[in-house]
Amino acid sequence: MKTPLLLSVALGLALVLVSGCGAPIVSLQEGPREYVATDYDVVIKRWTRSQDLLLFGELERALTVTATFETWDFRWAYTIRYARDYRLTIPQRQELLAESLAKTRDTHEFFVALYGSKQKFNDLNKSDSAWIVRLIDSTGNENAPSEIEAISKPSILQRRYYPYNTVWRKAFRVRFPRKSVQGRATIAPNANWLGLRFAGPWGNTELVWKIAAEQATPNSSGSAPPTTG
Repeated sequence: MKTPLLLSVALGLALVLVSGCGAPIVSLQEGPREYVATDYDVVIKRWTRSQDLLLFGELERALTVTATFETWDFRWAYTIRYARDYRLTIPQRQELLAESLAKTRDTHEFFVALYGSKQKFNDLNKSDSAWIVRLIDSTGNENAPSEIEAISKPSILQRRYYPYNTVWRKAFRVRFPRKSVQGRATIAPNANWLGLRFAGPWGNTELVWKIAAEQATPNSSGSAPPTTG
C-alpha cells in the first residue's frame, strides 16, 4: 500500500532537483521592450520559480510554492498580452503600461500561490501561519514584506495569466520595499542572485532568481545560490 506513496514522494524529489537546474538567468535592467502578445508565455516562465518541501519522515508534502517576480520586464509583456486580449487602443495600452511600470519604483512585487498538506496553516497573513516569507539576496540582505495581499477569489485573469494558480492553492501578492528602513536597496546592486525564502516549523525552502552579469558587478563577493533554487 505504501509503494505508490513512496513513488510519489520520489517523483516529487526528482522534480525538485530538476526544477533547480537550468533556471534562466534574468536581467533587472529597465528600458523599452519589443514584445508581442505571444511572448507572454515565455516571459512568465522566465520570471517564475517553483519548489516543493517534502517531509520524508512523514511521507507528505509540507509545501508547494510557486511565485512570479513582477519586474519591469514581466509587466511589459503582461501589458502587451492584456492589451491584445482586451483589444485596447494604442493610447489605452500606453496608459496601462505607464501605470504598471510605475509600480516597480517603490516595491518588488511577487504573485505567490502555495499549497501544503496543512492548508489551514498556509495563510501568510495569519499570526499562526506555518510560513514566513523573506526577500533575500547573495549579499546577505533579508527583508520582511511591506504588504501581503490575500487573493481570496482569483479573477479570470489571475487564473488565466498565472496558470499554476489552481483552486487547490492559496494566492497572494507579496510586496517588499525597494529600500530598507536603513535606506539600503533590498536587492543589492552587486547581488548575483535574489530569492524568496519560506521558513517555518516544517523546514524552509527558497525560490531563486540568478541575476545577469549586467546587474551583478564583477567584484561581487556574494554567496552561492541556495541549492534548492
